Amino acid sequence: MTLTVQDLRVTFPLDGKMGLRAVDGVSFDLAPGTSLGIVGETGAGKTTIARALLGLHPPECVQGSIRLDGRELVGLSEEAWRAIRWRRIALVPQSVGTALNPVYRVGDQIAEPMRHHLGLSLAEAWGRSLELARRVGLEPRHLRAYPHQLSGGEKQRALLAMALSCAPDVLILDEPTSGQDMLSRARLLDLLDALRREGGMGLLVISHDLAAVARLTEQVAVLYAGQLVEVGPTAEVFQDPRHPYTWGLLHAYPDMATARDLRGIRGTPPDPANPPPGCRFHPRCTQAIDRCRREEPPLREVGGRWIACHLGGLQTLLRAEGLRKTFSVNGGGPEEQVEAVREATLEIREGEVVALVGETGSGKTTLGQMLVGLLPPDGGRVLLEGRDLTAAKGKERRAMMSRIQLIPQDPFDAVSPRLTVAEIVREPLDIQAIGTPEEREAKVRQALRTVGLPTSPGFLARRAHELSGGQLQRVVLARALVLEPKLLVADEPVSMLDPSEQARVINLLKEIQTERGLALLLISHDLALVRKIADRILVMHRGQIVEEGPGSRVVTRPEHEHTRMLLEVAPRLG
Repeated sequence: MTLTVQDLRVTFPLDGKMGLRAVDGVSFDLAPGTSLGIVGETGAGKTTIARALLGLHPPECVQGSIRLDGRELVGLSEEAWRAIRWRRIALVPQSVGTALNPVYRVGDQIAEPMRHHLGLSLAEAWGRSLELARRVGLEPRHLRAYPHQLSGGEKQRALLAMALSCAPDVLILDEPTSGQDMLSRARLLDLLDALRREGGMGLLVISHDLAAVARLTEQVAVLYAGQLVEVGPTAEVFQDPRHPYTWGLLHAYPDMATARDLRGIRGTPPDPANPPPGCRFHPRCTQAIDRCRREEPPLREVGGRWIACHLGGLQTLLRAEGLRKTFSVNGGGPEEQVEAVREATLEIREGEVVALVGETGSGKTTLGQMLVGLLPPDGGRVLLEGRDLTAAKGKERRAMMSRIQLIPQDPFDAVSPRLTVAEIVREPLDIQAIGTPEEREAKVRQALRTVGLPTSPGFLARRAHELSGGQLQRVVLARALVLEPKLLVADEPVSMLDPSEQARVINLLKEIQTERGLALLLISHDLALVRKIADRILVMHRGQIVEEGPGSRVVTRPEHEHTRMLLEVAPRLG
């Protein structure tokens, strides 16, 4: 048995015309004994694909090819489809509450496909139903019950028994864990995993439960607005997502392995009746270029993964290679020199939050200043969007530096006490000579509104000493945002604030970072803070980056002795 789907398109009528394309050009293969997961947000088209594989849409709505062992299924008559459903392809639907007939006993409903497709007698079908019930964890009493007398998990198992009754070649699971409590979910996944390991049957898992897909499938296809955007081995895709949508989807998923707060994908999915031109994800993408807005990207192979992205997938926004910095103490000789940064290499991807942690004097601030071009390195280079920032000069350098902005640790030292709030925020625009005076004033007000500050004439006229620490930190943040950068480097941005104001500023920073699609490098000594916000954590000690990894791994399974020491001394209330 091989199921081959090529260029599948499902279009539904809208205003009397075929105008709503729910599935658009989907292709995949499912061989015997293999498993494939299809994941995506609600409305991506997952269930529409499942129903198309069973011929449950009107024939005029389905185009493309669905072949089972070489036989074309698209265009079959309803009578021909009846011979395929249950016997060759079976579905466990999502809505367990409505999938079972309320007026028939559960056992009769499990037996019915066997009587119809296998020609078994009632006694034979009931005997086989009892075997299936035991296999899926049900008891004989469940077969004598009516659907309303079963729990949601028991109904799910009954539907699974029904789907397995005719030993189909392809089993489709549509949201198999939906509505299950954690214990029932765990038992069901154990059962499904055992079925998968028995082999011989192709398994198609359609779900937004990424952990279930990771457990049950070998390959995964990521669906967005009816189109595939990434296809590859499940473990590789989930550990190293390459499409911006896949990256966002995984970071929005609750995971017990991390303490990081959930972060949704900015924007909303497109209207399937009126999708945007070009790449359908571009209105929500942090790295979209003009081509993305004009041309639809094909699904092509990139490094062993199939990705639909003009840029080849998620881009590296900043890369530092072998940065070094040495300072002389009081102009002394070599014996009085301090290696502040030694061979530091790091990268930050589009939209990513990276934390750089370490004790005071470890070189964090020096490294941050080199990354933003405020301090020249003694060796190494900084690449920003593929261009060498360390070698750039003149207008090119100023333009590049506007793309990466620093939020300093002490806002009172960062601004002139002679400038008003309006002048502090406007200063970068004045230096870069961006826009007319009126346009600059408008940008200043917009930046202040973004950080939650008033734009009244009285507030704009205040000076730094007339503001609270929290207000001035927001003014400095507005100053960094006014040039619309792609990357913020925040050096201990809340270390001088009280806990309540810290929480407000960090939540504001996260919200701005998500909505604007910014990348963020958060420099801090506070591991309790960065574990709530960082996707990855870099640990710095004596000028070197000694450990790097996903925030969940670094916090729960540190590898370097210095990281373990930092975790041991991190503040705890209990």
